[in-house]
Formats: sequence, C-alpha cells, structure tokens
Amino acid sequence: MKEKKTVILLLSCFLLSVFLSCSNNIDWANKTEVTLHSIIMKNAEWAMSEKPQTVTDFRCDRSAGGIHDFYSEGDYWWPNPKDSDGAYIRKDGQTNPDNFVAHRLAMIRFNKIVGALVSAYLVTGDEKYVKHAFVHINAWLTDSSTMMNPNLLYAQAIKGITTGRGIGIIDTIHLMEVAQGVACMQDAACVDKENLKAVKNWFSEYIVWMTTHQNGIDEMNAQNNHGGCWVMQLAAFAKLTGDKDKLDFCKTRYKNVLLPEQMAENGSFPREISRTKPYGYSLFNLDVMATICQILSTPDDNLWEYTTSKGLNMRKGIDFMYPYIKDKSTWTYPRDVMYWDNWPVAQPALLFAAKAYADERYFELWKSLDHEPTIEEVERNLPVRNPLIWVN
Repeated sequence: MKEKKTVILLLSCFLLSVFLSCSNNIDWANKTEVTLHSIIMKNAEWAMSEKPQTVTDFRCDRSAGGIHDFYSEGDYWWPNPKDSDGAYIRKDGQTNPDNFVAHRLAMIRFNKIVGALVSAYLVTGDEKYVKHAFVHINAWLTDSSTMMNPNLLYAQAIKGITTGRGIGIIDTIHLMEVAQGVACMQDAACVDKENLKAVKNWFSEYIVWMTTHQNGIDEMNAQNNHGGCWVMQLAAFAKLTGDKDKLDFCKTRYKNVLLPEQMAENGSFPREISRTKPYGYSLFNLDVMATICQILSTPDDNLWEYTTSKGLNMRKGIDFMYPYIKDKSTWTYPRDVMYWDNWPVAQPALLFAAKAYADERYFELWKSLDHEPTIEEVERNLPVRNPLIWVN
C-alpha cells in the first residue's frame, strides 16, 4: 500500500511538471496578436495617415519654458473662489478641465501612433510602418525645429505656486512605448543607424536629467505610484539605451523600496486606497508594478517570483485585484469620486501576469475587457496600450 501511494505521488508530480512545462510554452505573443489583430490593423491604417504634432504645435502663455519645453498643469488644482487672481487651491481627485493639457494629449497621440505602427510591423513585417513611425519619432526627438527638450522642468505647474514639479515626470510614462517601439524596430533594414543613435541619445539625455535634477530625485522618492512610475520609465529608457547600471538600480529599488514600502500583506496598495479614487489608483499602481516586472525580469533574476522577507510579491498584488477587476461590485473600499464607471479596462497587469505565471484566468479576463478606452482620464493612467510590443 505504501509503495502504491509513493507511485501515485510520483506520477502526480510528473503530470504536474508536464502541465507546467506545457503552460510555460504557451505562445503568449501569438495569443495577444490573435486577440488584437483587427484593432492593430485598424489603428495602423489610421496612424499611417497622421502627420506629426509635437510640443512646438501648442503654446500656453502660463508656461515659464520655451517653445521646445513640455508643459502641463496640475490636474487637481483650481482657481481660488475667494481670490480669482491668486494661487490655485487643491481638490484631490477632481480634474480641472480648464488646465493646459495639450502637450500631454500630443504625447499620448504620439504614443498611440508609434505603438500602432510598431504593432502592425510585428504582425506583417512590412517596413512601411517602420518608416512612418520614424517620421513621428524624429519630429519629437531629433528634428531641431520641432523636437521636445529632454527634460520636464515645466510639467505639472501650479499657478501662483510653482513653474514645474517633480510630480510632473509621470507625464512621460507615455514615452515608454516609444522607447519600446524603437527597440522592436531597430534591426529593420530601413532604419538609419545614425538616426537611431540620435534617438537613443535623446533618451540617454533624459535619463541623466531625471536621475540628477532635483525634480527627478523628488519623483524617485515619492512613496506612491509616482515613485513606481519613475522606476518604470527609467527601466524602459535604460533598456533601450543599454544602460546596465540604471537597470540594476531599478531592480534594486523595486525589491528594496517599491514592493516592501507600497504593498500590504494582503497584496493591496494602502497609499492608493487612501486616495479619493482608490479603485482607479489601485489598478494604475498594479499596472505600473507589473510593467516594471515585465521590463526588468530575466531568467536569472525574475521579479515576478521575487518575494520579500515578509512574503510580499507580485502574485499577491495580482490576486488581490483580480476579483475586483472581474466583478467591480465586490469592491469593499470607497468608490472613486470621479470615473468610477470607466474602470476597469484591459489592464496590462493581467496580460503580463498571465505570461509570467502561465495562468489562463488572467488572460481570459484581460481579453474580455475594453482594449480601446477613449476617456481622457483612463488614457492618461494607462501606461501600456500596445501590449503586443511588450510580449513579442
């Protein structure tokens, strides 16, 4: 009897290992492509007809910067009803529709165009998409007449208080897919190597600024999603430029700062839950942390499996939010003061986790959600909208 139990146990272990091996051999890029194929080709057709629009196409008189400087204003800051000419006052979670956001919207558009064209290139192999993508990339990053300066000195300004803040660095999360797109296209025959070098140099200069300027240091030290977004961006840009020291720094910061200081034992993010939009911010921070793991994980250093001494890891974060994404009505915390009805969408954390843990449940839930959100607030807080370029 004892020998029989041993045989059954060994057989069970063997079957489990076979199952896990098969699961880990799933072609997640192909599954993603099949799911998004019609969307990718539709968006690529649109992107091929679009001309570049950069920061030089929009100007705000309130900006302390020049024509090549990115400018935005704090979302939750409003005119003081008691002093119309005085400094703005804060209303957390309530977006002021009159603030200047044209540069941010132009950058999101840039993200969409490049992401759509790169995705279509990966699907078809047609280099016409690469050529047009670089028309936009060069307009933003290398053309001296239209390019954006590689800094965010004037982002998230507040009238009467500051001309720019470190918190504004979150706006360039929409350049991550540009960097990833360049990485996906760089070996195409049509890519000019000197031009490619100039593009990478722009990102290298931005890395220097965001890691040495006080605004960048302030953002790095932020204890909520802003600190995570700083690491996420640096990781994406450093990966493109081959900056191993910065990549190692990002891994260390994820392990020693972001995960242990932002996640609770149950996998939640208390600093996001304490905000006026706890559901949206929890989703956003989960996407940020998952994207960091997606960018930085290697076979020898898999951040998806990394667990702190207190048992915190990304699997806990995914599994905390999974039931609330599947059925938002089960959310046990306060509702968001705005945009409650617009979340969730196809959160990239689900797709990345499906690949990392070979778990079809995450993929099927991701597949069932909205892949083309149009609400401005949702687009602003969606770090990955072209997932094929990340899992290919």
